[in-house]
Amino acid sequence: MKIWQGIKGFFGEFQKFASRGNFFDLAVGIVIGTSFNAVVNSLVTNILTPPIGLLLGRINFQDLVLPLGGTVKISYGLFFQALITFIITALALFVIVRFVNRFEDLARRRKQAEGDPPAPADSPEVAVLKEIRDALKGTTPEQPLPTVVPE
Repeated sequence: MKIWQGIKGFFGEFQKFASRGNFFDLAVGIVIGTSFNAVVNSLVTNILTPPIGLLLGRINFQDLVLPLGGTVKISYGLFFQALITFIITALALFVIVRFVNRFEDLARRRKQAEGDPPAPADSPEVAVLKEIRDALKGTTPEQPLPTVVPE
């Protein structure tokens, strides 16, 4: 019985965690990031490296290998493609982060320019309590408190 209660408690905590907005934002970010990575890989493999290989003397980067003996080889052409993919991805992320930071900075500046909204007027009860507080600030333990006569 205790095992089932523990499992229910675990799944209850997971449900609370999953129902928060950050969990779903993270999941969406992972899916978009994975798709973006596939697009960048295709861009590098199918569009960027073929013209670079043509300029370098009809080189196919997938064929650039260093044979070590037998079937063992180092595929440095594929590494070069992965390096280009990494650089493009890092550049794209930098541009996105830079845009978000500038947007947040602009929003912060607008908020500072607007200033804080004016404080609402005190209710009659709060005004009386402030008067009592101010009256008490001027007293010391040796001084008697002023007497208040109701009107």
